[in-house]
Amino acid sequence: MWVKRLLLIIITILFSLSVTFVVIHFMPGNPVETLAMDMMRNQGLDYQDAYSKAKALLNYDPDVPLLNQYIKYVAGILRGNLGESMSYRKPVTSVIAGALPWTLFILSISLLVSFVIGISLGMYIAWKRKTIIDPMISVYASIAGSLPDFIVGLILIIIFAVNLKWLPSRGPYDSSVIPGFNSGYIISVIEHAILPISAYVLTSLGSWALTMKGNAISILGEDYIMAAKARGLPDRRIITTYVGRNALLPLITNLAISFGMMFGGSPLIENIFVYPGIGYFLNQAVGRRDYPLMQGMFFMITIAVVLANLIAEILYNVLDPRIREGAQN
Repeated sequence: MWVKRLLLIIITILFSLSVTFVVIHFMPGNPVETLAMDMMRNQGLDYQDAYSKAKALLNYDPDVPLLNQYIKYVAGILRGNLGESMSYRKPVTSVIAGALPWTLFILSISLLVSFVIGISLGMYIAWKRKTIIDPMISVYASIAGSLPDFIVGLILIIIFAVNLKWLPSRGPYDSSVIPGFNSGYIISVIEHAILPISAYVLTSLGSWALTMKGNAISILGEDYIMAAKARGLPDRRIITTYVGRNALLPLITNLAISFGMMFGGSPLIENIFVYPGIGYFLNQAVGRRDYPLMQGMFFMITIAVVLANLIAEILYNVLDPRIREGAQN
C-alpha cells in the first residue's frame, strides 16, 4: 500500500514539474528579451546590442533546445540545486528561504484564525438556525466569497492606513527598527502583519462557516443526536462532542490542503502590501520571466500540496475509525 502511494507521489511530482516547466517556457517573452527591452529604454541601446548584453548578464541562452534545458533542470533538482535567480543573482533556495518565513507567518495565523472562528460560527448557526445570525452569516459569506482578497486588502489600506493612519501598509516591519529579538522589532512586525492577516481572514471566514454549517445540519438529524437530547445532555456538550467532532472530519482534508497551498502565498495580497513573502517574489519572477525562480517556487508548492494531501489522508484514517475498518476489510 505504501509502495503504491509513494510511487503515485513521485509520478504526481514529476508530472507537475514537467507541466510547470513547459508552461513557464512557453510564456510570451523570455528573460533575455525582457532585460533587453529594459536596456533599450533606459540605456538607449539598439536591440542587437541590448540582446547580446542581456544574454551575457543573465548567463542564459534561450536558443538552447528545450529538452536540453529540461534535462539540466531535472538533474539539478536531483542534486538539490534549484538554480540561480536571474533577477536577484543568488541561489533560488536562498530567495525561498528568505521569503518563506514571512508567508508562513501571516498565512498560518490567517488560516488558523479563520478556521477556528468559521467552524465555531458554523456549529452555532446550525444549532440555532432560526436566529438572525444565520442569514447574516450567509449573506456575509456570499459577499466575502465573491470579493477577491486583494480588493479587501485595498479597502483595509484606504480605511486604516490612509484615512485613519492607525496601521502601516507596506513592508514586513518599519525601516527605522533594527531586526532582531527586541520589543521594537516584534511590535513593528505584528503591526505590519495586521492588515494582510485581516484581508485573508475576512475573505475566507465565511466559507469555513458555511461548510461547517452544512456538515453540522446533516448530522443533527442522526439518531445519536436525538438520543443525546433525550438523555438530557447539555446543549454545549451535544454541539462540541457529538455534532462538532463528526462535522469537523470532512474539513480536515480541506484544512490540510489549505496548509499546503499556503506555501504559495498570495501574489496579489503580498504585492499590494509589499510583503516579502513567496507570493511577492513569485509575482516579481513572473513579471521578469525569471525562469529558475518560478520553477523553484512552483516545485516547492507542488511538494507542499502533495505532502499536505498525504497528511490529510493519514489524519482522516486516524480520526475516523470507519475508514480504518474499511481499509482493513
